[in-house]
Amino acid sequence: MADAYKTIQQEGGNEFILSRSRFISRAKPVGAEEEALAFIEKTRKAYRDASHTVWAYALRTGRERFDDDGEPRGTAGIPVLEVIRKEELQDLAVVVTRYFGGVKLGASGLIRAYTRGAKIAVEAGIIIRRRPYLSFKVSAGYHFAERLIREYERKGFRLIHTTYTDLVTLTVLAPPEETDNLRMLTAECTAGQGVILAGTAEYLDFPL
Repeated sequence: MADAYKTIQQEGGNEFILSRSRFISRAKPVGAEEEALAFIEKTRKAYRDASHTVWAYALRTGRERFDDDGEPRGTAGIPVLEVIRKEELQDLAVVVTRYFGGVKLGASGLIRAYTRGAKIAVEAGIIIRRRPYLSFKVSAGYHFAERLIREYERKGFRLIHTTYTDLVTLTVLAPPEETDNLRMLTAECTAGQGVILAGTAEYLDFPL
């Protein structure tokens, strides 16, 4: 299973005016290159009369792309991508749209503007750390349930569901590196009678 990584929690954006140019920034978490390109095209169509639609994205596969869309080389797409890199973000796309206001900003001014645009978009999306977890179904007699729940919570495992039939079945999430500890703790709490079935892998989000 892949390692933890940083991304943004949701689509977000903001805008600002600089020397009469209007900059509209959007950022969105994406899971694949096709999704990133679709988001970029959707934003381009939403502001089809804009002067420039500058974008960059970075994926966990290591794939990175950017586009200046007519701005001087190195003043737009790269600054947006550098914000993503500096924050060590993955699986997201950022689009900064510019409506030219008639005042030239110069190379340094454009770099500052597109850097600012990327930053406010990422901030609006809320940076999070996404960590891998494994789910387990633990079945045991009713008389073991209270201790199991208490000890799981004490160890920081996440109890997400409880089912009561002839046995109690707890669905528990644990980091991959804690799998052995979960098994040992379950055996200890149930005198070796608990049954553990491994389930699916998933990610949980944590604020930074």
